[in-house]
Amino acid sequence: MNKTIIFLFPLLINFFAPAQNPHNLDFEEYSYHLKLPKKWFIWGNYIIGADTLHAHSGKYSGKITSNKTEDSFGSIAYRIPVTYEGKSIRLEGYMKTKDVKNGFAGLLLRIDGKDKMLGFDNMKNQNIHGTNDWHKYSITLPFPEEAERIYIAGILVGKGEAWFDDYELTIDGKNIQTLKEKEESIYKADLDKEFDSGSQISFPALDENLVGNLDLLGKVWGFLKYYHPAVGAGEYNWDYELFRILPKYLNSKNDSERDVILVNWINTLGEVKPCKSCKDTPTDAVLKPDLTWIDNNSLSNSLISKLKYIQKNRHQGNHYYIGMTTKVGNSEFKNENPYSNMAFPDSGFRLLALYRYWNMMQYFNPNRRLTDKNWNDVLSAYIPKFINAKTELEYELTLIQVIGEVNDTHANLSGDRDKVEKHRGFYFPPVHLRFIENKLIVDDYFNPEMKPEIGLEIGDVITHVNQKPIEDILKENHDFYPASNQSARLRDMSHDILRSKSKTINITYLRNKQSFTKELQLFKKADLNYYTWYRYEIGGESYKMLDHNIGYITLKNIRVPEVRIIRKEFIDTQGIIVDIRNYPAKFMPFVLGSFFTSKPSPFVKFTIGNVNNPGEFSFGKTLSITPEETCYKGKVVVLVNELSQSQAEYTAMAFRAGDNVTIMGSTTAGADGNVSNIPLPGGLSTRISGIGVYYPDGRETQRVGIVPDVEVKPTIIGIKQGRDEVLEKAIEYFNDSKQ
Repeated sequence: MNKTIIFLFPLLINFFAPAQNPHNLDFEEYSYHLKLPKKWFIWGNYIIGADTLHAHSGKYSGKITSNKTEDSFGSIAYRIPVTYEGKSIRLEGYMKTKDVKNGFAGLLLRIDGKDKMLGFDNMKNQNIHGTNDWHKYSITLPFPEEAERIYIAGILVGKGEAWFDDYELTIDGKNIQTLKEKEESIYKADLDKEFDSGSQISFPALDENLVGNLDLLGKVWGFLKYYHPAVGAGEYNWDYELFRILPKYLNSKNDSERDVILVNWINTLGEVKPCKSCKDTPTDAVLKPDLTWIDNNSLSNSLISKLKYIQKNRHQGNHYYIGMTTKVGNSEFKNENPYSNMAFPDSGFRLLALYRYWNMMQYFNPNRRLTDKNWNDVLSAYIPKFINAKTELEYELTLIQVIGEVNDTHANLSGDRDKVEKHRGFYFPPVHLRFIENKLIVDDYFNPEMKPEIGLEIGDVITHVNQKPIEDILKENHDFYPASNQSARLRDMSHDILRSKSKTINITYLRNKQSFTKELQLFKKADLNYYTWYRYEIGGESYKMLDHNIGYITLKNIRVPEVRIIRKEFIDTQGIIVDIRNYPAKFMPFVLGSFFTSKPSPFVKFTIGNVNNPGEFSFGKTLSITPEETCYKGKVVVLVNELSQSQAEYTAMAFRAGDNVTIMGSTTAGADGNVSNIPLPGGLSTRISGIGVYYPDGRETQRVGIVPDVEVKPTIIGIKQGRDEVLEKAIEYFNDSKQ
């Protein structure tokens, strides 16, 4: 009897189980790997996850938490490809808030077309703030025929907490969960589930010949992914086609047999018709497709002919795997499965991760030519590392290493990198550290009240950690801190050097040329007023009048309405200092930049990729700052350093185009331009700078950063004395020019 019950029980569960909805709009499907409701992802920089304590119904809700006072946002978002027809789209959902201030909370609905946003509403105009219990809200927008993507989300701007649950999306009053998709919009690639549970690939021992063959396969696979019309049309799940070709490919006995396998594989994809709309790469393109590997691998004439024919008659138009984002034009990597159910992907999926990433960089990295290593050589170097990774930690560290090869401060490993975080430890020092004069120094206390028990002074130089010299630690960890330049790398490494898996570490430090050794107690991050970037604003204000009639503005907490006041109060000052040693709270290039110029001032131009010719990047139009009626006549000094990254660098470029602007400080992080997100197997992800950013004369900013007109760096003595030497130099600059 017991055996019968055990046998029948699973069958009864399957028989009576309700049909699953295609979209997780009630937040009930949960990813233990990502700590998020399944298929939901994060926009912005707040704490976002799933909550089991506060749900409108069921077990889970989506939650956003923020302790930020400046204008920024966090959003828990969900993307739906448009496979439906209709005239009107409506999002309904429940929201609960607690202590929301300096902003608002709301549902969000956004509709995108091929290259622009077609509709948007985030309930900002409803001004929902404070504390509110669960309440149902809705957004209704027209549903354009040219819509390609729908984004639904919950958003929080400012400080507080917000919960979201039980979303319902309807088109013309019909629930999207039951709405029939347009037949022509169902991609065959989406129906292929054969390898959802694993690649079933087993690799033999790697030798030089096999690594060379796998290098070739990765390049052919990526070329076909972005060039072949059938793959671009979504006819194939290209991840899984790799697993289908690999067993046969691994058994090839020589180059001739290898090439026949590749030619036959290409033939199975169907006939490639002559392309009448394909255009040659412009001679003035900044980056041209790099297909030199086709001629450099001793391939058979038949294979070379196949590849070159496809290149000439490549996919055109809407592509299943790649697009360009609305308005900006950085790459949007579409339909890339992160395989979040695989905490440690098997060797086939690990190789897929490398192939995916390498080819994305090969065809859609605007700064490909700026890498330290020839990108064509990187793939073969990492094939053994990915295949032979023995643990989840080793896999994550190998991903960080290959990401570091693109030399981009925007690029690092994110997502569920829990093994790396555990490896580095969850205990942190009670002091903030920074590299000054190439030495690691203490420059702040996270909790000043702890100073007596810490035993370290501002300006102390850390020389050893657990008897190991700082120089050796930097060398050992260099490859695991991706960055555009050394200034940004040292900035990021300084946060982790005293981090540990233990509650204490042994440190050696210098104070007044005397060496001391002590055991330093470490703390959980939550027990400290921990921060990574530096505190530079004067007081908590975004603008202030300094002595000698000098105006000071920090962009760290600037607000748009304040610009009008700044223009009025600072118009007759001796000079203005704009501090961008931070990340601007608001987009200021045009709003404030127009105050510093008396004529239209070109300041930037971008390179944009071409989906129709993967690997090509060409210049767009040059952007200019247009002056306002009232222009500032005095001198302006803009302060920058290694904290100035991305939008901060772009803003410095805009201000530099003004009439009397001097950039002062030290070289910036060298990572400008809008970022593109890249999902990777194992629930991981990374990013790249998605567009190339140049001065109007063609000078690059990536890796170079914003080079100051006047270089000023802090000194250890200055740090000890509590001085801001860069700000002092700016004030001195105005006083000297007055004499």
